[in-house]
Amino acid sequence: MSGAALGIEIVVVFFLALFLLQRYGDFKKQQRMVLFGTLLAWYLCFLIVFILPLDVSTTIYKQCLIDHEAHAQTPSVSPVLSNQTTPNTSISPSKSVCYKPWSYIPDGIMPVFWRVVYWTSQCLTWLLLPFMQSYARSGGFSITGKIKTALIENAIYYGTYLLIFGSLLIYVAVHFQWHLSWYELQTIGITAANTWGLFLLVLLLGYGLVEIPRSYWEVSRQGHLLIKTYFKAAKLMTEKADSEENLEDVMEEVRKINESIKYNHPLRKNVDTILRKCPVEYQEKMGRNIDDCEDFDDKQNTHPTERSLSKLHKQVIYAVQRHNRTRVQWQILLEQAFHLEDVAKNETSTSRQFVHSFAPPEPVGWFRRYIYTPSVEWYWECLLKQWFYRVLSVVLSLFSMAVVWSECTFFSTRPVLSLFAVFIQLAERDYNYLYIEMACFITIFFLCTCVYSTVFRIRVFNYYYLASHHQTDAYSLQFSGMLFCRLTPPLCLNFLGLIHMDSAISHQAKEQTAYTSIMGSMRVLSFIANGFYIYYPMLIVILCIATYFSLGARCLNLLGFQQFMGDNEMTSDLIDEGKELLQRERRKRQRIEDGQNRRREWRERYAQSDEIAARNRMSIEFCKEAVIFIPSFLYTEAKYTRSSSQTGRDSIELLQDAEPLDFIDETLNDDPLQSEPGRYLSMSSSRSRIFDDV
Repeated sequence: MSGAALGIEIVVVFFLALFLLQRYGDFKKQQRMVLFGTLLAWYLCFLIVFILPLDVSTTIYKQCLIDHEAHAQTPSVSPVLSNQTTPNTSISPSKSVCYKPWSYIPDGIMPVFWRVVYWTSQCLTWLLLPFMQSYARSGGFSITGKIKTALIENAIYYGTYLLIFGSLLIYVAVHFQWHLSWYELQTIGITAANTWGLFLLVLLLGYGLVEIPRSYWEVSRQGHLLIKTYFKAAKLMTEKADSEENLEDVMEEVRKINESIKYNHPLRKNVDTILRKCPVEYQEKMGRNIDDCEDFDDKQNTHPTERSLSKLHKQVIYAVQRHNRTRVQWQILLEQAFHLEDVAKNETSTSRQFVHSFAPPEPVGWFRRYIYTPSVEWYWECLLKQWFYRVLSVVLSLFSMAVVWSECTFFSTRPVLSLFAVFIQLAERDYNYLYIEMACFITIFFLCTCVYSTVFRIRVFNYYYLASHHQTDAYSLQFSGMLFCRLTPPLCLNFLGLIHMDSAISHQAKEQTAYTSIMGSMRVLSFIANGFYIYYPMLIVILCIATYFSLGARCLNLLGFQQFMGDNEMTSDLIDEGKELLQRERRKRQRIEDGQNRRREWRERYAQSDEIAARNRMSIEFCKEAVIFIPSFLYTEAKYTRSSSQTGRDSIELLQDAEPLDFIDETLNDDPLQSEPGRYLSMSSSRSRIFDDV
């Protein structure tokens, strides 16, 4: 099994990152470079999180070997080293035996692996992703133009880094008492990057530790969640109307430029590129209004420049993306609101069968037909779901309190106050590597969930916003990749500090993990290792208290950004507005569904009549063809009498299921014999008119 666990996790993490990117990105429309950069950034960050527990268990095994080698020098101790895998039993192995973990990674693999992963992620977050971000957001019409725009936008960004780095080099060169090697300069760079990441990490972690348990508790309160959905509906409708208005304004500008620049203008190909980015209905409308018969006139000075077209191209991309996003989010919010209203109605149902207000858009599959039946759905939605989320919220709250306590006490090694360090050391005594790996994975997974979920939730106006259902733009995808690459290394170092596996913080002479070894010794900058890394995480207590009392939301509400506040008059008005909007949408959807049901019933009711009518038409066509073979003397008799052909006409009447053939009204001209309108067959003026249609 040596190295097999590492290979399996590498493959699993790749598909996990690919799944998340498929949920938030759009593989069909977005550029391949954007998707590849984001996928690589997410993949490397998730890989660090999943592989780090294996590094911890391997390090504990190496520490066991070192301890036994140290005791072997004493004659009274003769340890036995074993290479067999730890048995999956609860019995503690002998203290004198070091069992190799099932996921043991051979020497030399992990340092190279961590070095490649870390430096690749740092190159992405500080160099490539900012450039790709500007490149994707650029409105240029060629690769050269986009690269030029990206370099200009990042000139200040890269210039600042070069200025800081150059200043540090000059400072080191002037002070001769500082003899820093390349390794120490590298450590200073890593420390600076981790310090910046830790500063942002504590802010995001303090919010997530409180907000995640509270969000699950709110999900268990169906009434509160429905009211909050009404509030979201009112805000989203305002944003949706604003996006539609913005799109109309941009399309009006495109229409004017489309009419002013003719087919033989040098910039016409750029206008065509802009038109292809517009919605289909606007493309058709502009295509009908354009007049390519007029030639380009060089004397006119009203034509836009290439720079103005690039700016318009950028506006079109942004307006279309925002309009599509708000439209999809509105439909998703409607489905959520209708479902919550259905749950509120079904809670008082005596039949214990969950009834939906609207039929599902897709046909019912085997899962809902045989397993998730209406009865099972009722018990889950109306009884079990709320208790499940309440228990989950309590468990997550206890976990959050353990994290807060450990963040404030992880620097204490005697006695050990960090709860996670206590759990790992207890398992280390029994060499229970499976428990060690599971405890490490659950802990670091919870920390990553608190941090990454905050990254997915935050929204910086309309410039950064991660929206599911393929509605995230390229700028937001790459910005999230940058944040992940900057937050993950300090997050892992913080986790190693919580379990006392980082000697720079615990000050213990223990075997270091391979991940810590590539970070270098933090003792080069002692004021950071002994000060900032230890005392700054304590601010998480203040941030958790501020998040619990919603101080951030209250400040935003005072600044004019409406937030959900239960005791606010503006919140109540938005809730009422959202409720009216959803009632209007419900009535609209109900009318559409009623119309579809009526058409379906009409088709089912008259399907048999349609078959009879089809047979009647076939019979009538046969009668028309048979008229040719009727002898002429029969028509002579029909000129004076009706009774001679009454039987045949009665048959035609029954087949046609229409008015009698004796009298043909002006509005009914379906007689196979094509008689004169308003006349009886026996009163036909001439014999030849009978054969007009023949």
